Amino acid sequence: MKPITPSNLFSLPISPSLFLPLFFALCSPLSAQKPNIIVFFSDDHGYADLSCMGMEKDVKTPNIDRMAAEGARFTDGYITAPQCCPSRAALMTGRDQNRFGLISNGHGPLPLTESTIADRLGKAGYTTGMVGKWHLEPNHSDTAFMEKYKVPDPKKIPPVLEFKFHPQTRGFQETFFGYVNRYSATYDLEGNRFPKPKNITTEGDRIDRQSDAAVKFIDLHHDKPFFLYCAYYAPHVPMASSKKYLDRFPGDMPERRRYALAMLSSIDDGVGRVMDKLQEHKIDENTLIFFMGDNGAPLKLSMPDDPIKLDGAYWNGSKNTPLNGEKGMLAEGGIRVPYVMRWKGKIPAGQIIKTPVTSMDVAATSTAAAGMKTPEEFDGMNLLPMLAEGEPLPKRALTWRFWRQSAIREGDWKLLKFSDKATYLFDLSKDPGEKINLLEKQPEIAKKLEDQLAAWNTKLCAPDSGSPQEFAFYNRYFNLPMPENPKK
Repeated sequence: MKPITPSNLFSLPISPSLFLPLFFALCSPLSAQKPNIIVFFSDDHGYADLSCMGMEKDVKTPNIDRMAAEGARFTDGYITAPQCCPSRAALMTGRDQNRFGLISNGHGPLPLTESTIADRLGKAGYTTGMVGKWHLEPNHSDTAFMEKYKVPDPKKIPPVLEFKFHPQTRGFQETFFGYVNRYSATYDLEGNRFPKPKNITTEGDRIDRQSDAAVKFIDLHHDKPFFLYCAYYAPHVPMASSKKYLDRFPGDMPERRRYALAMLSSIDDGVGRVMDKLQEHKIDENTLIFFMGDNGAPLKLSMPDDPIKLDGAYWNGSKNTPLNGEKGMLAEGGIRVPYVMRWKGKIPAGQIIKTPVTSMDVAATSTAAAGMKTPEEFDGMNLLPMLAEGEPLPKRALTWRFWRQSAIREGDWKLLKFSDKATYLFDLSKDPGEKINLLEKQPEIAKKLEDQLAAWNTKLCAPDSGSPQEFAFYNRYFNLPMPENPKK
């Protein structure tokens, strides 16, 4: 479901305090070694869908493959939630979203009490930019927000109120924020800059336009350290691409698969253009780049090839091969995603890392690269000592809670719970597809992980009431019997 963006929002005045990070960027002495930082974030992008993963032969992503070959690819890269809003909240804050209440879609927006990566890097002298999908602003499904601010019509959120939660007021000095063809922008694709956000309407391939905006941001700010968050609205529905990309994938295949491959190819072209632009400005070796997806692909149980013109909650053509499950689940298919890092000259090339990592590590790694002390409230870890110096990452357990599901992974062992309905224990080193439940054969390991998960849960906000579709998921992927009333 697409967030509501009022048409008159883009002419609002900005508080002078918004320009404080830019003031500090201009006045702060900066080390020549302080790297630029770019985070690419794709949308509903299944684990299988980079060609360097070697899972599906039809996907073509040569530029992201090059990024992986010149840096590191993680086989076990995780997101914190199998859904857009909570996943993005954790990425942006470096903290588990269950700590501050953005536990699922409908529980937004991102609280004003939370600092973003952009907030922190702006204070360190970075110029900060955001392109594409934000999805942390108020949405008409955010019922608690509507009640708190006494909004009578959820489809008519007051623009002044909504603007408080937009990226322009969350640490980003430059924005090209939008979804399909309407953007709240502080610059246009010709490089003209505006003193306050302006309504920009684009034409053509939405992914190409978001890549245009990313490249233009670098043109504008390549001469000093910058942080760019490029959140592509793809391959999320509505499915749309241009002949240029669709023609790259001829032959007999589901039409939704063809469109997903085309949209991913457009993203890949954009990543290549950004890397070329870094070379053009001679800053390639002083730029740390991340690429990852926001959650697994929504398979809609059986990957039905519904007509492309249907742009609602349908299969988006992406795949999670060889993992079990999909978006909305804490099974591997919902939370394990493509995850690549590159920093030429700092991260040795060609690394394939099996150590589990999380999207929350982006904030910890980025602030460390910028020369900042890692905030105590972060839930992630700095990955640079492991990647650049070969130091083992400190031992940790990764934990998840979403709807009525919870999970914990420590080493190769993963415990997965669906409320009080089912509990599973998997050895992911031998069973990444989560087919063999070892709960009865390994009761001591299960008890240890369950105790750790319960202790972690006491530190979090109240859980979600869940979704009826969870039963359909667990019936389809784990053969859990369907109840008479799935709402309970």
